[in-house]
Amino acid sequence: MIKSELIAKLATENPHLTQKDVERVVGVIFDQMIEALEGGGRVELRGFGAFSVRSRPARGGRNPRTGDAVSVKAKHVPFFKSGKELRERLNADE
Repeated sequence: MIKSELIAKLATENPHLTQKDVERVVGVIFDQMIEALEGGGRVELRGFGAFSVRSRPARGGRNPRTGDAVSVKAKHVPFFKSGKELRERLNADE
């Protein structure tokens, strides 16, 4: 599912809201999640999972085209850990 599909589904299920209103709400939610992660915080959605930020140290790498050694800078990456309810629903068929 992509963002536009999510907005369309929410607008269909909530006919009292306009498409623009739903789009604005989804945008605000995502913006707040991003701001929390930027500040080093954590975003937890009960039953779904938790988003956090992890640090990756600088390391050596290789250019795949030329094979030359390159240095890769340290960086922060988003990390998602699924919640118990999500894992259970995904594995319910097995």
